[in-house]
Amino acid sequence: MTAKTGLLSRLGPGLLYAGAAVGVSHLVQSTRAGSMYGFELLLGIVIIHLIKYPFFEFGPRYTAATGNNILHGYKNLGNWAVWIYLLMTLSTMFIIQAAVTVVTAGLAANIFELESIAGFNPQTTAAIISSGLLTICLILLVSGHYKLLDKLVKLIILVLSITSVAAVIMLLFENPGHYKTASEHFSFAKHADLLFLAAFLGWMPAPMDISVWHSIWSESKNENDGRVTSIKDALFDFRVGYIGTAFLAMCFLSLGALVMYGSGETFKAGGAAFAGQLLDMYQQALGQWSFPIVAAAALTTMFSTTLTLLDAFPRTIGASLELLFPGKITHRNHRTTYLFWILITIAGTLLLLFFFLTSMSQMVKLATVIAFVAAPVLAGLNTLAMFNNTVPKQHRPGKIILFWCIIGLAALIACSVSYLLL
Repeated sequence: MTAKTGLLSRLGPGLLYAGAAVGVSHLVQSTRAGSMYGFELLLGIVIIHLIKYPFFEFGPRYTAATGNNILHGYKNLGNWAVWIYLLMTLSTMFIIQAAVTVVTAGLAANIFELESIAGFNPQTTAAIISSGLLTICLILLVSGHYKLLDKLVKLIILVLSITSVAAVIMLLFENPGHYKTASEHFSFAKHADLLFLAAFLGWMPAPMDISVWHSIWSESKNENDGRVTSIKDALFDFRVGYIGTAFLAMCFLSLGALVMYGSGETFKAGGAAFAGQLLDMYQQALGQWSFPIVAAAALTTMFSTTLTLLDAFPRTIGASLELLFPGKITHRNHRTTYLFWILITIAGTLLLLFFFLTSMSQMVKLATVIAFVAAPVLAGLNTLAMFNNTVPKQHRPGKIILFWCIIGLAALIACSVSYLLL
């Protein structure tokens, strides 16, 4: 086995995590943060990744330590923990799926010039395109052909990473000091700035739910491989994805800072209009030739995120119900249960998009703020599950990680309480 093959064989669920994480938080929120405040919130990306790191790590770590997904760890705490996760998922999955899907629809509308379909207003057009995207996702998931897209995740993330880094480098050489001319600055004394910060960090690097999905993907990989991945390999795989998504978030923030900050131009609320502004950034930096490559990478990335979410919600709900009602639900991958919850997810998402969508930016803001407030709950459950006595002592994290968790939980709780008070 060559070194390259050995490296690639160690990468799996971590890249699925990256494919799910690099979406709204990166293409929308990070770019918007740069356009509004320049590089001032760059440190915020670093800090929030450090704060949330152990809670995301516990997903694959728990599976490597026990052979089971982390929902079994919740079950060991008591049915109440599984119920909390299930109820939180059921209460947030529609808004999260809607936010990701409408961003994907905006990209599709701009790239294929579908901003107006048969005279419908932009909101209805976005909902119609979203319906088409979710239908395609449903067909791929039910038929099993989504596996082909999973195999392309590595290439998709690589292309998006290379083009983003290249765009930032080109802009740094072409527009040195441009962002310094702006007068708008972030202030903790401004109510609007604090609300934006909550929305920005709420989904950075991703909703905390992904830690559970990551654990389930890791369990599935173990089943396919016929062996339990070692903790060393599981953490290596996770860290590649986690550090990579942090770096990409910085790149997107830099794009917004270098192109729009201080220009007097702001991102538009509509999905198609926003997508056009985003793709224009790459063209300004790299040239017209880059449009097809960047457009394909951005659209495929968002479509991959949309597809991953639509697959993850039914799987995790099924896994939760299997633990709560073991006599009635025998396996989380039961086709009928899986299909039922996919249809429920699509129906709830389309209901929101057709009747409650006012603008893409408002939908994204609501989803990210919900994630911001909910993060401490899931972080706490992950910590309790990982340090539970049912986890072999030699595989439990040490005192440094425990202290890290306490500090992180305190920070997340303080931020959530502060936001609710605002």
